[in-house]
Amino acid sequence: MGSETLVHVFLVSFPGQGHVNPLLRLGKRLASKGLLVTFSTPESIGKQMRKASGCSDEPSPVGDGFIRFEFFEDGWDEDEPRRQDLDQYLPQLEKVGKVVIPEMIRKNAERGRPVSCLINNPFIPWVSDVAESLGLPSAMLWVQSCACFAAYYHYYHNLVRFPSEEAMEIDIQLPCMPLLKHDEVPSFLYPTTPYPFLRRAIMGQYGNLEKPFCILMDTFHALEAEIIEYMSKICPILTVGPLFKNPRAPNAVRGDFMKADDCIGWLDSKPPKSVVYVSFGSVVYLKQDQWDEIAYGLLNSGVNFIWVMKPPHKDSGYTVLTLPDGFLEKAGDKGKVVQWSPQEQVLAHPSVACFVTHCGWNSTMEALTSGMPVVAFPQWGDQVTDAKYLVDIFKVGVRMCRGEAEDKLITRDVVEKCLLEATVGPKAAEMQENALKWKAEAEGAIAEGGSSERNLQSFVDEVKRRSVAGGEALPKVAVDLVEEVGGIGKGVEKSTTNWKMEIVS
Repeated sequence: MGSETLVHVFLVSFPGQGHVNPLLRLGKRLASKGLLVTFSTPESIGKQMRKASGCSDEPSPVGDGFIRFEFFEDGWDEDEPRRQDLDQYLPQLEKVGKVVIPEMIRKNAERGRPVSCLINNPFIPWVSDVAESLGLPSAMLWVQSCACFAAYYHYYHNLVRFPSEEAMEIDIQLPCMPLLKHDEVPSFLYPTTPYPFLRRAIMGQYGNLEKPFCILMDTFHALEAEIIEYMSKICPILTVGPLFKNPRAPNAVRGDFMKADDCIGWLDSKPPKSVVYVSFGSVVYLKQDQWDEIAYGLLNSGVNFIWVMKPPHKDSGYTVLTLPDGFLEKAGDKGKVVQWSPQEQVLAHPSVACFVTHCGWNSTMEALTSGMPVVAFPQWGDQVTDAKYLVDIFKVGVRMCRGEAEDKLITRDVVEKCLLEATVGPKAAEMQENALKWKAEAEGAIAEGGSSERNLQSFVDEVKRRSVAGGEALPKVAVDLVEEVGGIGKGVEKSTTNWKMEIVS
């Protein structure tokens, strides 16, 4: 079947690596189920993706469907430093996007590829306004945990007392969640956060939450069962994770902004469970003195390691980090330092024993799904909440720090102690055992008949049904949200759409 005869879904991503990755993974999952998927984000990122990953605007086959790329100009020069300031960039992206996205959709229709549904990720909630103006249904992919989604929801609606100027260090008790200490709440909600623009960006989605007919989440039911069931009574949530595992198209199309260095040959030469993998994602940037302490901690622990040193963006204002003098010589064949890594392959490699991570949600999901214990080194945002869950709830991690707000240098002794605790001895064995349990749960969720697989299929069926119905946005009416919790079905009145959604356990 040619791509032009398939139901067409249009994905619009905020231009950040941590946003592009999960939305593109969702696109591949949807394509593998027989849809035509167009992935779109600003051309400034498109250029990097084409160079690193060879993205094409020609449809590439994925499973039973196809995926293609269509980038758009955001109206600013490529080297415009204002892109680094979200308070300036987000309004620009919205102003341009509200004009160019409808135009792109119109052109696709003229070419025999009419769009049946728009899907966006956080920071660009106006995409659902565009869909509404065109009479098209829309969905949103939430790219953090359901726990963080719930925290932001309760903050936006003022349902629970959060830290304030008057009471900075209060604990937060949210429904169906563990007690969060003040520094375990997503840090953008903290009154003294240095990133208030990120709070504003995230809150924008909550002002538009009634427009998407469905909120897809890159998590799985067993991982966050209680909070998923609780929030599903409030919002039309479908868990579809872990998205990075695609049983029907394992190695199709990638969305990296940088070409990954080859690490696999080096890993092949190392004994099983002997390598520590250190990566702080695409955005976190540490100070030089902290970098030095991590370097000496790695050397002093005697472990084998792969360390990702991503160079900073030229407009970020950060200076390029350096390794201590003689570091590479001292490490010898025990260490490998790279600019970017094929993280999914590294985490799946039998030589890797643990993952020193900033605890971003993509990395958290990849670690859990790969059965990989972690050393938690969160900095800000949802990372501090994810670290709480990884260490105290999922029990797959040791905590190296409490986040940027603590403003504390983590010394080489602490780094060494955490690395050894996570790689040798009884604690390491217990974490490994728990990590393998989560890996099995994650694989079960995306297997035939698993909760995420059934949710994804019901979403695809709904998009197809709406497409056959003429692609009209359907009226919002009170419906039953059908829940299957522990096999007991119970109706909850919802004013969302006339789609009977199944929340599967």
